[in-house]
Amino acid sequence: MIKTVGLSKNYKEVEALVDLNLTIDKGSVFGFIGPNGAGKTTAMSILATLLSPSRGKAYVGGFEVTERPEEVRQIIGYMPDFFGVYDNLKVDEYLDFYAQAYFVPASKRPGLIKDLLELVNLSGKEGVYVDTLSRGMKQRLGLARCLVHSPQVLILDEPASGLDPRARVEMREILKELGKLGKTILISSHILHELTDMCDTIGIIENGRMLISGQVKDILSQAKGMGIIRINLLGQHQETSNYLKRHQLVNDVIRDDHGLRVYITGGQQENYRLLKELVTNGFPVTGFYPEQEDLENVFMKITQEVAQ
Repeated sequence: MIKTVGLSKNYKEVEALVDLNLTIDKGSVFGFIGPNGAGKTTAMSILATLLSPSRGKAYVGGFEVTERPEEVRQIIGYMPDFFGVYDNLKVDEYLDFYAQAYFVPASKRPGLIKDLLELVNLSGKEGVYVDTLSRGMKQRLGLARCLVHSPQVLILDEPASGLDPRARVEMREILKELGKLGKTILISSHILHELTDMCDTIGIIENGRMLISGQVKDILSQAKGMGIIRINLLGQHQETSNYLKRHQLVNDVIRDDHGLRVYITGGQQENYRLLKELVTNGFPVTGFYPEQEDLENVFMKITQEVAQ
């Protein structure tokens, strides 16, 4: 549903986006991860037909964005990280205005607006002026606005930015529901652990370059080829840590209040070998089990390697 080939964008001497090659299948929820200035918004703006690339191609729904922008706009719903609303309009008037812009027949608009407000948990707010809504409600209203023409693709740039914890949870649940409805969603966020729960595929971008992309479960489990083992001990924490740091399978050892967190290269066979060696050498192991990597650690690990 979304594809880019060598997509690049330069601002004079600054490379905002460099040879982005991205494929997002229909019905997938793809999470774009990266710090401010990484190139996420640039890529999304090109896909939304708001910015022309310097090089490369971008396709949405099979349409090349620079050659057939009108067709692209009919099948996407775009929500920028900061967007304006018409404060002198009521909620239903706001959505009715956009429904008219997409040529939704007048007879269908009341039912459509009711359904959209129910979807984004704003039922009962039809007659409320937009400027009286909280930021979280405005974000959800902005999402409803993206959906008035039932787009196949949603491009959402930091939709949870600036929201309080409750509003973030509400936004996350709405996006998960949209994913279940078969929408193809491209979403960027700094709240990385929420993308783990929301997305099926992710891409990590830094300095305009895609560093890694793929299935969330694959990236989390492999973490650049490393697994994580949690080891609990009756004692000898320092001695065990020193032994592990010298082991050929071990990349790093972190000691915390709960024991040792060991980054190990390999799979189950290597885990079994390491456990057997620890027991054979008399280390008092009381717990030895794999621990899933979290997205924040993967992000930091990968971007630190690039920085180095």
